[in-house]
Formats: sequence, structure tokens, C-alpha cells
Amino acid sequence: MRLYKAFALVGTSVLIASCASVLKYEKADQLKKNEEFDKAVEIVKPVETVTPEGEVQVTEVVPEVKQPAKATSAKKTSTAKTKESAKTSGSATVNKVSKSGTTKGGVVQTEPTLKVRQPELEDSEGFEGRRPLVDPFRVGEEVVHDVHYFKVSAGELRMRVNPFALVNNRKSYNFGIAIKTSSLFSRFYSVDDKVEIFSDYEDLVPRVFQLHVKESNQLREAKMLFDTEKNTATFWEKKVTKEHGEQEKRLEWEIPEYTQNVYSAIFYMRNFKWEVGKQYAFRVANDDENLVFSGEALRKEVLQTKLGPMKAIVIKPNIVLKGQFKPIGDNFIWLSDDDRKYVLRIESKIKIGTLVSEVVEIKPGK
Repeated sequence: MRLYKAFALVGTSVLIASCASVLKYEKADQLKKNEEFDKAVEIVKPVETVTPEGEVQVTEVVPEVKQPAKATSAKKTSTAKTKESAKTSGSATVNKVSKSGTTKGGVVQTEPTLKVRQPELEDSEGFEGRRPLVDPFRVGEEVVHDVHYFKVSAGELRMRVNPFALVNNRKSYNFGIAIKTSSLFSRFYSVDDKVEIFSDYEDLVPRVFQLHVKESNQLREAKMLFDTEKNTATFWEKKVTKEHGEQEKRLEWEIPEYTQNVYSAIFYMRNFKWEVGKQYAFRVANDDENLVFSGEALRKEVLQTKLGPMKAIVIKPNIVLKGQFKPIGDNFIWLSDDDRKYVLRIESKIKIGTLVSEVVEIKPGK
């Protein structure tokens, strides 16, 4: 079985088939090597130390302040700063003259500067430019799900917010997703998959992800880079399977600005308000294609969980590919009805039964 349609936009899949332990491969370390990626990307993570009392302390990483090039004139310096500010914030600023047209001291009075959120297809409520007014993420946050089929536990899904990192000297969120089959299902098919997503703190664009797959019939290492200067995505993959042996793939294609990837989408959607009856959308790039995630908040309800009753918003996701609406079946996502918007439940109806991933533990972080 494959918990795929429900997780296609969140980049998580579970395979439950007919094999045994994780595939063994004597050159597994070579799958991780990628000189092109390593030359293009520098990732600096904070150092974690343990105190004598057993507490974990994290040394924050701070972007290096680079001295700006000497400007030829004050006017050019001002223009350069304005362009850089607009680019960093992902916002356009528009000045409007007031309707009254009054003057004060000989100067025409104008309305306050308005910020137009980009891209325009995204809902702007609760945002200041590209940044949310209330950040839903806390370092150390971890949401744990039990993935089950016909009420039998198939595995565990973990979504985590790690300490901030630097990606090419830019402060970045470090999100993690991990999924592992239970001991029972591992007898048939073993899954131990992890992905790290690095999303820029200022514009929330996921510059990089790194995927590590260990399963019964395959080992795979994949990396993806979004170049926001060139508006291109580059995807690298190395894998070995029982059926086809060693394989490599490299894809590069143009992407629109402010695009998410399939793994960052599950975190990015938490920034929105999700008001009942309202549609929300954002761009997603995957496998040489540019999609649009579209989700509708259907209703609010109280979800009964192992943590007790929790207020939730039920969302039905869909995608748009090349301008065409592509329904993805009866799949639903439950987000907590609060400022954090935790993912509480993911449900996917398949040919026989329903696959469900539901929260069993929440660590709120700090």
C-alpha cells in the first residue's frame, strides 16, 4: 500500500508491501556525495552542547555582516537599498496621495505606504509582506503521528522544527520530517525515511531540501536547490534498487517566484488563517513540474485524539497543473484551530479502507 495521495503535497510516503529489512548496499555512502550541490550550497548548523545538568544548549548561528561595496553616489546607494529591501521582503510598496489633497507646510500629504503581498495568488491576511504577523513555529517543536490502516499501527510520522541554520549566509528555518514503519509492518516492508527542509526566514522560500531514503527495495539520496536569483530549480537523485541497480537523475527547470517544494508545503500552509469557506493557494514545484496547491477550509470541529479533544479546521487539498484542476481524491488535513496550526490528522481514502495519520504527541518548543 502507499500513503501517497494524502502526503503527495507534504512530501511524505509510506510503503507497505511484501519485502523485509532495509536494502543493503556496500557503496551506500557514495550516494550522499554530490559535488555540484556542495559547491552551490553552504549549510551552517548551530552547535549543540550538553551541560553537566543534562540540559541541551544551542549556540545560535548569526549571518555574517558583509561590508557593502562603496557607492559612487548617494543616489545610487539609496536606489540599491530600496531594490534590495523590496527583494528581501517579497513586497511591493505603493505610495498614494490622500483623497483630500491637503498640504501642510507646502508638502502634499500622502496616505501611509501600502505593502502588496507577493505572489498575488496567496492570501494576504495575517501577513506583513512575506512574513506572518504571528510566527507559528518554535524551535524544538515536534508533532508525532501514528500512521494506521484498519486501526493497525503501520508506522510513525514525525514533523520537527530544528534550530535555525544558515544557508548561504541567510537565516533559515530547519524543518524535519521522518517516517518509520512499525516493527509489525517492517516484517513485510521496512521504511526509515528522513528529509531536511531549509526555508528562508525572510521570504519563507525553501532554498534546499535533502532526502534520505532507507527502504526494503531501495536506498535513495535526493537534493533540491531553488535558485531565487535565476528562478530555477535543480533536483539531484542517486538511488539503488533491487530491480534496476544503480540510477542517477538530474533535473533543472524554471520556476515562478515564491515557490514551495512538496516537503515544505506541509509547514508553509500553517502560516495561513484558514477561514471556513475560503480557498487558499500557493505554488509548488516538483519533478520538473510547477503546480499550484489549492485548499479549502471546509469546517471547524472538535477532533477526538489520544491527547484529548482538540479544536481543528478540516481542509480538503487539491492541485492545479498547467492551468487544469486536478482532484486528488478523498484526502483531508486537520490543522489545530489556533495560532500554531499543528497538523493533527491526515486522511486518505484508498481502494480498500482508509489510511490515517493522527497526532499522538505534541512538543510545543520554545
